[in-house]
Amino acid sequence: MKSGNIVLVLHAHLPYVRHPEYEEFLEERWLFEAMIETYIPLLRMFKRLEKDGVNFKLTMSITPPLMEMLTSEDLMKKFERHMSKLIDLAEKEVERTSTEDPKKHKMAKYYLNDFNEIFGIFKSYGGNLLEGFKEYMNKGKLDVLTCNATHGYLPLMEIHPYSVKAQVKIGVDTYKKHMGRSPRGIWLAECAYYPGLDKILADNGIEYFFVDSHGFWYADERPKYGVYRPVVTPSGVFVFARDPESSEQVWSADVGYPGDGRYREFYRDIGFDREYDYIRPYIDKSGVRINTGIKYHKITSKRTPLSEKELYDIDEALTAVKEHAKDFLSKKEAQARNLNALFGGVEPVIVAPFDAELFGHWWYEGIFFLEEFFRMISKSRYLRAATAGEMVDRLEVVQIVTPAASSWGANGYNEVWLNGKTDWIYPHQHELEEKMREVAKSVDESNELQVRMAKQMARELLLLQSSDWAFIITTGTSVNYAVNRVKSHIRRFLDLYGMFKSGNIDEEKLKRYEWLDGIFSDVDYKIYAN
Repeated sequence: MKSGNIVLVLHAHLPYVRHPEYEEFLEERWLFEAMIETYIPLLRMFKRLEKDGVNFKLTMSITPPLMEMLTSEDLMKKFERHMSKLIDLAEKEVERTSTEDPKKHKMAKYYLNDFNEIFGIFKSYGGNLLEGFKEYMNKGKLDVLTCNATHGYLPLMEIHPYSVKAQVKIGVDTYKKHMGRSPRGIWLAECAYYPGLDKILADNGIEYFFVDSHGFWYADERPKYGVYRPVVTPSGVFVFARDPESSEQVWSADVGYPGDGRYREFYRDIGFDREYDYIRPYIDKSGVRINTGIKYHKITSKRTPLSEKELYDIDEALTAVKEHAKDFLSKKEAQARNLNALFGGVEPVIVAPFDAELFGHWWYEGIFFLEEFFRMISKSRYLRAATAGEMVDRLEVVQIVTPAASSWGANGYNEVWLNGKTDWIYPHQHELEEKMREVAKSVDESNELQVRMAKQMARELLLLQSSDWAFIITTGTSVNYAVNRVKSHIRRFLDLYGMFKSGNIDEEKLKRYEWLDGIFSDVDYKIYAN
């Protein structure tokens, strides 16, 4: 008899970055890198596990912006061009490294084969990776969650409940459009919750969501089993809480697995190492050196300067993967057995959520780690892998609790998104939310141009609300791009609002905004009026 359950949750999300006005755009590579290193390798992992008869169970959110990008015809054509150039570079590297160190040559051949395999999987789904995730969802291996529309930080919209409702409903509608069914669960952006939000989720048919540990620790009533059993809110929605131990074991800067010296060094790439004229066709058109994804060095040690890193070997890294997967399973089994004894035979539910892109992209070997873990846990005497949906279906007695306001950001609350660097965003956001409500209530539905303007204003507001811009500004990465995105969506919304109020409609400008910010083609602006 098993002692407990583990629910592995991967949160797959990227901000909506699509620039049809450019042949290439630097930030669009965020998506391409995630596809090459995380999303397609996950599908490949599913195929391998299925072929070997391993009964894996994974819970995964795919956010609406990511769904919209993965089904964008122009972005996928850009991805095909990107892959063709990457394969071309890998072919050159195979030839070039034949006269360099044998370890480099081995890895060059590995990358060429890997890129061809990745591209082949992409093509096998007709260029639509969502078809792959739907396949495994329909087979019962994968529990795919939705997310609120543009990953907006909902506690900072509480002042305007209609805006929160729009984020949730449009997230649900987008899931239905792409996945062909209603979502059962939702990953709230940044795991951010405030009391009362569960009622909005229930109204949209959501059965379960997730909070950070703080949500249970400071709930209105302390859950009997801590973070190790879901609770249900007064609105009848189930809530799972994050297990802090699992996060520390995998991602701690001090003891986490990805810091092992045998793993691939993220920051050493031939985009910076090779001579400029050779690498220029494969980096950004501006000439800025960037990562290509071909990396020949390992972490070595945290103290080793980047220029002195030793050469990487995939087989050595895979040995480390097996060691770490075995160690993680051993720790989870021990945790489950201890909790089971503490709870008097009640099975704990250990929830281990992570950003999906941490596996494969930031930690190159992370997908291999997951695969090894699933292979090992399928033979475990003490622990079973389960999806969140399965746990909801299986549980018969659940405590009623209202979780505390919380997020999975630093210190568990709002400060990552609301601080001295980002506080200027929200007065604009709240003003636009009020204007959106005003417009939604006054649209003449027989006037096609008014309807189009209202829809586009909704898109601009939703894109402005993305939590990613504040996160990027706070963390100091790509700050200019994030600030420009915030200002662009404010400006475009106000342009349209001015046209709507005056009746002086510049249809060419409206068309351009629809082309540039074409997310959610069938967005329902009327939500804001209700």
